[in-house]
Amino acid sequence: MAIKNALLVDDSKVARFALSKLLEGRDMEVNMAGSAEEALDFLKSHDRPDVIFMDHLMPGMNGVEATKAIKGNPDTAGIPIIMCTSKKSSSFMEEARNFGVYNILTKPPQTDGLSLVLDQLASDVEQGTLPPTVTTANDAELPDTEDELLHIPTDASVEMSPKGELGANGHTSPNVVPLTSDLIEQIARSAVKTHINNRLHELLSDLFDEQFDHLKRALDENRSKQDAAIEERLNELTKLLDDRTRNLRDDVAAEVNLSLSQELARLKKELSKNAGFTAEHMAELKDHITSVQTIDTEFWQTLQSEAIQQAHEISRETAEDIAQRTIDLYVSQQRSANSRIYTLGLAVSLGIFTVGIAWLSGLFG
Repeated sequence: MAIKNALLVDDSKVARFALSKLLEGRDMEVNMAGSAEEALDFLKSHDRPDVIFMDHLMPGMNGVEATKAIKGNPDTAGIPIIMCTSKKSSSFMEEARNFGVYNILTKPPQTDGLSLVLDQLASDVEQGTLPPTVTTANDAELPDTEDELLHIPTDASVEMSPKGELGANGHTSPNVVPLTSDLIEQIARSAVKTHINNRLHELLSDLFDEQFDHLKRALDENRSKQDAAIEERLNELTKLLDDRTRNLRDDVAAEVNLSLSQELARLKKELSKNAGFTAEHMAELKDHITSVQTIDTEFWQTLQSEAIQQAHEISRETAEDIAQRTIDLYVSQQRSANSRIYTLGLAVSLGIFTVGIAWLSGLFG
């Protein structure tokens, strides 16, 4: 059974456009959704696709949650889902397959990788060797981000505490996770990376929309100019035909009419051939798109570099703040301990002094 149609789910217009062109190159029908919620609505009101390409990270419901919803519905549980992500390790792929994902497609997709995945899927469908549908009764999930897991229990609380502080029974509470500088750094990096990815998607989508609108306006203007030129030329030929045949006899008029009609047909045919883009126009358009893609790549790399620098600054400031708080807490505790020792020493000294006075009073009395 050949894979003929696909549902492409991605919040990035640029990513959807790139992958859809690769799929259409394989003569596949492509439907697209800009969010997981839109994809679920599509599956409710349309025929089920042969395969779903699901983006891993999306605002709102992410790819993991959408996969769980699709696999939990008996009507859609049998649809193969290919997760599109930039993370492709053996452990991640194993977790994804256990969760119900058929395969992983690394972003940005390449023709060879896409062909390999689709050919394997077609072979499994034809031979009936697709993995069994995975139930979603368990709560196991793939990580929501592409960073390493933080391994924090779901019922754990996070608190500031000095190293070595134990609970009442002499052991650290299992539901309390110390807020270490490493944990703060991982949380800050994850938050900044998520914000940067969302912002990059927005900027690239806006840039793509602007370029698409500009190209569409250029095509519309070119088409309007060609239609106006054809109409003007036809009007000129019609007027010329009327002028030439006005004072001629019927036979001469018929001959002239035939000749001009042939000329008109030939001219119309030539104009029709020249309508639209020529090979030179297509080459220029291809060069323009290539240059735009280069600009997009350089723009993305610049933003990514600035974002990484910002993440380092945030992590450093956070670590300095944690260190300062720890030092202040330690100094406070040391002052408290010194105060208690001083009070105890003063009390002992006063006691000895009192006993000495009493003894001296009895001795000389």
